[in-house]
Amino acid sequence: MKEKRDQWTSKLGFILASAGAAIGLGAIWKFPYVTGMSGGGAFFLIFVIFTLVIGLPMLISEFIIGRGTAREAISAYKKLAPDSLWVWVGRIGVLGCFLLLTFYSVVGGWVLIYSGMSIPGKIISESANYEALFGSIVGSPGITMLGLLLFTVANVLVISLGVQKGIERANKYMMPLLFIFFIILVIRSLTLEGALEGVRFFLAPDFSNITRESILYALGQSFFSLAVGFSCMITYSSYLKKDVSLTSSAGTVVGMNIFVSLLAGLAIFPVVFALGFEPAEGPGLLFMVLPAAFAQLPLGSVFLSLFLLLFLFATLTSSFSLYEIIVAAFTANGKYSRKTVTWILGAVLLVVAIPSALSSSTLSGVEIFNKSIFDATDYLVSNIMLPLGSLLIAIFIIHRADKALVQEEYHLGGKDSISLYPVWRLLMTWVVPLTIIIVFLNTLGIVK
Repeated sequence: MKEKRDQWTSKLGFILASAGAAIGLGAIWKFPYVTGMSGGGAFFLIFVIFTLVIGLPMLISEFIIGRGTAREAISAYKKLAPDSLWVWVGRIGVLGCFLLLTFYSVVGGWVLIYSGMSIPGKIISESANYEALFGSIVGSPGITMLGLLLFTVANVLVISLGVQKGIERANKYMMPLLFIFFIILVIRSLTLEGALEGVRFFLAPDFSNITRESILYALGQSFFSLAVGFSCMITYSSYLKKDVSLTSSAGTVVGMNIFVSLLAGLAIFPVVFALGFEPAEGPGLLFMVLPAAFAQLPLGSVFLSLFLLLFLFATLTSSFSLYEIIVAAFTANGKYSRKTVTWILGAVLLVVAIPSALSSSTLSGVEIFNKSIFDATDYLVSNIMLPLGSLLIAIFIIHRADKALVQEEYHLGGKDSISLYPVWRLLMTWVVPLTIIIVFLNTLGIVK
């Protein structure tokens, strides 16, 4: 017998859960270091444009498919396009979420280790060399594997019990607290001597530093940070009631995501320049700069512990959405229980994630196309599979999905957005697919 499908209890619960899925490593960890490696202000501007013009219509599209079918990703495509190959869009999404989790869980383990170390104040009180500290953690196979194991177990325990009530209830308290502590960090960062140079780097566009690869990174980041392209939001919105406006919900999630990205940049880059760090530091940027920033605050170790715990929660809520799309796909037919699927998935993920976990230690000499296993997996997922998945979803919702259902879902609960329906349809018909294709061709050197 199939389990009864849960529903979000309110619009706020859905928005905060969706924001929790989107606002995690993408906005807080990945965005600052990708921006630092891609030229700063110009990258941020391109990212915002892509997020509004490409990411927002894509998010609305996934919401429409999910609530319109009340099914998880694979079953949703089966319902809208039975006996066709479109079901592979959902399957690619499930595969993409799995691959994403293989390196996402590694970073989640780093966050968990840092959170544990910050509680007794070890990060600030025992080490002034934060770069060396980060290197010692990611370079230790034992510590990295322990973090990966604990992060995986945390996900499995929550997902196996069902995530709607737990995530929704926790998000109502934890996400606002995350914003508050982020703002505190931003205020302190902006008061450091030399902070203005970091603000200028982050907000003053310098297009001389923009390359074909950085444009592709900006497009991939706009998908990664909103959790679109892999049909995650199809699964989340399938639990949504009919009286909620999809367009206003999507707009709120996008606005929160851009705001958090702005806060992340303003929190990190002033400290980077004020304390002499390198903005192109890479994946370790947040882990080296964050302790340095809190070290400048009274009771800095306390603030660092609280912030890292909240950051860990944001990281977990994002990974919950990735687990949920996979678990929902394998439990949709009712043959397998949620607990069984979740524990098996956790075990398999733990094994498959080992190469990424050891990319900075035991397997540091192994490269794929001149990238570490971790970076190669990240590049494949963020810059190839996510844009490809988004392209297929854009084609599907315009040319294959039932037009009446799409229009009805777009309008439900949001009468004020009716006039914008032609704009959304124009963006999804032409702007979204053409932008994705042009960026790909530009990256390959075919279009300049």
